[in-house]
Amino acid sequence: MSHSFDWGAGYSSQRLPIFGRNVVATSHPLAAQAGLRMLAQGGNAVDAAIATAAAMTIVEPVSNGLGSDAFCILWDGRELHGLNASGRAPQAWTPEYFRRKVGPDAKAPPKRGWDSVTVPGAVAGWVALSERFGKLPFADLLQPAIEIAERGYIVPLVVAQKWGAAAKELAGLPGYAEAFMPNGRAPMAGELFRFAAAARSLKLIAQSKGAAYYGGEIAEAAQRHAAEHGAAITAADFAAYRPEWVAPLAKDYRGHTLHEIPPNGQGIAAQIALGILQNFDIASLPVDGAESQHLQIEAMKLAFADVYRYVAEPASMEVSAEQMLDDAYLARRAKLIDRQRAQDFQAGNPVKGGTIYLCAADERGMMVSFIQSNYMGFGSGVVVPGYGLSMQNRGHGFSLDAKSANVVAPGKRPFHTIIPAFLTKEGQPVMSFGVMGANMQPQGHMQTLVRMLDHHQHPQAACDAPRWRYNEGLSINVESAMNHRTLQGLIDRGHQVEVINDSYQDFGAGQFIWRLGDPAAEGYVAASDPRRDGQAVAF
Repeated sequence: MSHSFDWGAGYSSQRLPIFGRNVVATSHPLAAQAGLRMLAQGGNAVDAAIATAAAMTIVEPVSNGLGSDAFCILWDGRELHGLNASGRAPQAWTPEYFRRKVGPDAKAPPKRGWDSVTVPGAVAGWVALSERFGKLPFADLLQPAIEIAERGYIVPLVVAQKWGAAAKELAGLPGYAEAFMPNGRAPMAGELFRFAAAARSLKLIAQSKGAAYYGGEIAEAAQRHAAEHGAAITAADFAAYRPEWVAPLAKDYRGHTLHEIPPNGQGIAAQIALGILQNFDIASLPVDGAESQHLQIEAMKLAFADVYRYVAEPASMEVSAEQMLDDAYLARRAKLIDRQRAQDFQAGNPVKGGTIYLCAADERGMMVSFIQSNYMGFGSGVVVPGYGLSMQNRGHGFSLDAKSANVVAPGKRPFHTIIPAFLTKEGQPVMSFGVMGANMQPQGHMQTLVRMLDHHQHPQAACDAPRWRYNEGLSINVESAMNHRTLQGLIDRGHQVEVINDSYQDFGAGQFIWRLGDPAAEGYVAASDPRRDGQAVAF
């Protein structure tokens, strides 16, 4: 899909756009190459995505693991498909269960430990994608990850930094030190790390096409370990789990359509924000100027006000996603924005109107947008001994307030932050992309799309550009690379600004694959975020 990018635009970065007919982009080079290896063996973009995702559980354990959840949007060559592989609550989980264990005043399940773990969905997601769309045998897809886990890999700079910071908090959690603190500490940059226990699980998953994970040896090991630490999750909870195929939500912006996975995720926040910005002539404003950034921040605030009020499992929501995305409603919300003053918005009434991301594309036209996460860094901090299952802590995303749409219940999915994205134009694929990083994700989707669609910046430039992150109230963080005049303009409008030097922590990391035309001829242009250790690779 041709686009009038300004190829001369750029920011301070060591990255250049990558061109090719078969492309993988993610936040670790070995994982990107694992995906490319599948493409070279005759596999398709789904095979590449699964191989990359499996490798990422080994090479970036600070963000994801074999106990992760996942989501995917893919173009199969004819149409879009969505997969929700987020986990469900154990059958024993109720507000009363947690109040007995945590205390009567608890607002949410614990942040760490087994009682923060919902049934992990990522492995089931891999299997579902492979069975429906893959070309290569499932076992072949996990082989690169197995090899990396057994032989070990050199820990890169950004991962080492975050590993060291997390180890201080998580060292005492069940199984963590045994798995992730060899020699009694976190590995340092340049050191070799092997993960034999995870290799064992990957082999079992490969041989059984996931059955050992959800109905066999691995599920039984998880149940035993959980019971030893007083938790309620069981092998039966694992056995009952199924990922869900869903129709992605669609929202038009500047002649293109942004697709996101529907709730229980927060992808709708990016669509709401862009629907609000549709009411302003953003293209007429300087791309890095204070006025453009202010409008985007205010639109994002309005989006989050509604998302945090209404989004949960669809069956629990009092309004529909379609009502939240209604053009007339979003036009009314846009009128609340003051171009000269930052505001703290409340939710409207629509009824009146630590994560890894990867993308892959092949020369036959298949494009995949895939994300998986342990949530807060290493997630729960729990690792099942002997099996290397580093478990997510998505249960912490539930509420214990009976009035909340997101209140915990048996078999329910919590509000989720991880969101893959996909862009089309006139029904045809344009870009698979995502920006990982908690509530930064929809903010990153919006900021990068405004740069590409309103200002024609190419994907790597849009990825490299300084970002802001909305927190709450009037509080925002901005990267230290932001223009000083823009920074002062935001302060003058009343934003409470904190300048942050640690880009990993606050501003997410994106991967982008944009289709240039016929995949077998022009191919794709890909970008990988300089805020991580990764790369885009192609042939």
